[in-house]
Amino acid sequence: MDASRNDPAIAALRIVKIVHTLVWALFAGCIVAIPIVAWRRNIDGALALIAIVGIEVLVLVVNRLRCPLTGIAARYTADRRDNFDIFLPLWLARYNKHIFGALFAGGILYTAIIWRVMRG
Repeated sequence: MDASRNDPAIAALRIVKIVHTLVWALFAGCIVAIPIVAWRRNIDGALALIAIVGIEVLVLVVNRLRCPLTGIAARYTADRRDNFDIFLPLWLARYNKHIFGALFAGGILYTAIIWRVMRG
């Protein structure tokens, strides 16, 4: 039997990575949905998604642009690759803030434009 299967640190890291990946998927989904919801002229829905992601941004800012789950994952491994704390491809984990930050900003801008057009 593989001794690493019984290692509590490996099990804890796996749980943190699963939770982190699920939280990431929630926020990434919100960011992707913002312009779609705005395009459907549901400004209140787009604003709700923007607010949800805004809370995430606030948490990141308070934690010096690091997810609090990264610190928890770091307790269980010496690995510090960009994806040591989440089940994402290395390239996506590395550029995650750049990609989704740009998409979030674009979604906010698009929502503002749609809102302005709707107001006439």
